[in-house]
Amino acid sequence: MANTRSAEKNIRKTIKRTAANSAVKSKVRTLRKKVLAAVESGDKAAAAASYDVFASAVDKAAKVQVLHKNTSSRLKSRMSAKVASIKA
Repeated sequence: MANTRSAEKNIRKTIKRTAANSAVKSKVRTLRKKVLAAVESGDKAAAAASYDVFASAVDKAAKVQVLHKNTSSRLKSRMSAKVASIKA
């Protein structure tokens, strides 16, 4: 239990930040699934479009340090390889 006003405020801040970070991570996971679904369907145009949205979201998450920059690079690299593997 918090003993000081500043500790109580830090608890409130942590709760807000955790919720915001969870929302960002959830969005990234959802966009990742959309890219994978487009790749599975074989639609190269849809996969490329959804990859662009995914890459943007991952970069934004890394910018505010919700994801580590190397994690974002790895995710983008693996997704771009899957998108590129679709037969034209």
